[in-house]
Amino acid sequence: MHVVLHLIPKKYLIGGALILLGLSGLLLMGTFVAITGGLESENQQGEVTEIEGGGIGVGTANVSPEVMRYQPLLEKYAQKHGLDASYVPIMMALMMQESGGRGSDPMQSSESFCGSVGCISSPELSVDKGVLHFKSVLEKAHYDLKLCLQSYNFGGGFINFAMKHGGKYTPELAIEFSQIQYQKVKHTGNYHCVRPEMVPYSACYGDALYVNAVLKYYTGTIAADGKPTTPSGGGSGSKSGVKVIEAGETLIGKTRYVFGGGRSQSDINAGRFDCSSFVRWAFEQVGVNVGPLSGVTTDTLKTQGQAINPKDMKPGDVVFFDTYKIDGHVGIYVGDNKFLGCQGKTGVAIASMEKGTYFGDKFNGRVKRF
Repeated sequence: MHVVLHLIPKKYLIGGALILLGLSGLLLMGTFVAITGGLESENQQGEVTEIEGGGIGVGTANVSPEVMRYQPLLEKYAQKHGLDASYVPIMMALMMQESGGRGSDPMQSSESFCGSVGCISSPELSVDKGVLHFKSVLEKAHYDLKLCLQSYNFGGGFINFAMKHGGKYTPELAIEFSQIQYQKVKHTGNYHCVRPEMVPYSACYGDALYVNAVLKYYTGTIAADGKPTTPSGGGSGSKSGVKVIEAGETLIGKTRYVFGGGRSQSDINAGRFDCSSFVRWAFEQVGVNVGPLSGVTTDTLKTQGQAINPKDMKPGDVVFFDTYKIDGHVGIYVGDNKFLGCQGKTGVAIASMEKGTYFGDKFNGRVKRF
């Protein structure tokens, strides 16, 4: 803040201060709009739907390949620590904000693990301790996901502060907490505003806009309270999985495969799909949103749902194949070593997964239950 003031000629300081005072209400409003994503473009901000309870539902992590490669480890340690797998996309979004999936501590969990920066030099240990810390903070935040995320950045003290001021996360509380904490530590010279828009408020402790920064990489549903549950509607891997298959079968003989097709209503009306857009369409018919129409891919689909052992596959589960790339093809398991998908020569059709067949040899063992 002192650096900023030194850069401004003294003759403008008084006038600038008055202008700042007069516009403070507008600036604060603008900041809060930015926090909720109102100033983010569609290319920057994920589509996040808030629900009152029932926990986190289906979500997609819109992250880099460097973060995507950590999905199996996040699923592994979520299971180890008893954290519902539906939180994996959120943790991938968190990792994207923390490190972009780079470095030896991709979840930046050294401080929570040993109290100092740099004590973790193993990415797997970082994920292990990061997932454990995320779960701990989530429980202390009473499953207020936004409070959990902001506390991952601020530290546990923010949870105590929030509990004394209404009991849940708000953007206003995040800024106020940052202001208070900054006044305590600014004399050290070790803290500065990571965001220029926070300079006028002296909210330079941590990142007061951290929640919005993480959710920029997430598309799906979040909840203000409540533990995670499977979304209502026609999910997979159960009797309701049959409904997904029945919906998909209505397109057999009525479509053709077009790489990149199925991502507009005109494509859908004309029966043009590729494998991932078809899977999205089938689940949409039974009330399950697995991602935005224009952005679904095999890579976004594989970040969702619960990982299932291939030995435990049920009709309605989603299966992946290594074709032109890892997880290059996707379909819906129908039973008896067969799946329903949109293939190059047939369009939507049922194909074999038996060993010795093309897709049987390409099946990579990845099975997800939405």
